[in-house]
Order: sequence, then C-alpha cells, then structure tokens
Amino acid sequence: MNQTQSDPTVQPVPASVVEAVDAADTTLSNPKLAVVALGSNLGNRLETLQGAVDALEDTPGLRVKAVSPVYETEPWGVEPGSQPSYFNAVVLVKTTLPPSSLLERGHAVEEAFDRVREERWGPRTIDVDIVAYADRVSDDPVLTLPHPRAHQRAFVLAPWHDVDPEAQLPGHGAVAALLAEIGLTGVTPRPDLELRLPE
Repeated sequence: MNQTQSDPTVQPVPASVVEAVDAADTTLSNPKLAVVALGSNLGNRLETLQGAVDALEDTPGLRVKAVSPVYETEPWGVEPGSQPSYFNAVVLVKTTLPPSSLLERGHAVEEAFDRVREERWGPRTIDVDIVAYADRVSDDPVLTLPHPRAHQRAFVLAPWHDVDPEAQLPGHGAVAALLAEIGLTGVTPRPDLELRLPE
C-alpha cells in the first residue's frame, strides 16, 4: 500500500473523546470490559471487519483484549437473497472511556468506512454496536445498555460465547443459556476466515 495515502481506517479522535480520556486517565487502573459487535455485508467484508478492530485498538483509553471467530449470517428483516450475507464478529475491549464516548468512537469507525444509514436493516459496509458495558443497565434511547436485541441474536451471542464462555448479558443471564435457547439457525461459523488481534 502506498504510504503517502492517508489510511481511511484511522480517523481523528473527536476532541470530546480526547477530553474524556484525559479525564479518565486517573482511572486507567480500573478499566471496564465492554462487548462490541461488528457486522459487514458490503465490499471486502473481512478486510473491513479487521479495519474496524484495528481502528478500535487505535482509540486512546481502549485496548482490544479478544477477537472472536467470524460467522456468516443471513441479513435480518429483508427478503432472502436481496442483500449479501453478513460477516459478524465480537470484540472484547477494556476501556476507560464512558459509554457515550465509546459510542462516538463506534460511529467514527463506521464513518471511516463510509457507512451510510439510508434504511433500517439496509446493507452496510460496517456496523459497530456496543452490546454491553460492564454490568451497566440503561434505557437511555441514545445508547440502551445492554443492546436491546442482543439476547435474540445468535450472530452476537455465538461469537461472544466463543471468546467468553462464562459471559453474562446483564438483565438476561448467561450467554451460553441464551444461545442454547435460540440456536444457530441462519448463522454459520467460518473457520476459514480469521481476524487478527492488533499487535
């Protein structure tokens, strides 16, 4: 790759996030575990997922601790065959960012990959969703925690269970039990694909 080109996956971090990180520096010894779900069904899906993982790692006050296996999933809420299938993965991060700043960073990563929000359930280059933040439970409409539909989505639960078999979804119980209840219909493991943990 030509090094003179700017890397589209690295976005400047918004000043509000930098301030929040600076304010949180005193608590770096007490980071929170957050679960971030990634999905892509346009373009080079695997490359885009990896770019999102790398962009998260480049965030001040955030460290990527685990990256799940990749799953292939039929799109939700649309006619079968009308959209490409999704590649999905889950990333575990340790962060001193408050949830609102983590959400801002997720949106910045989406924008770096030209995510366009034209239609609900529409195809997208990358989707970055905060599934859970520590054991926080919040019904804030801007960022509901945990994610309001995570307990129904095998494409979130299966990769999350892979990286943290003991995981609990706040308010819903063990991820293993939730996954056993809904099963893996429409969600296919892709052992031939791999995301790297950032160096």
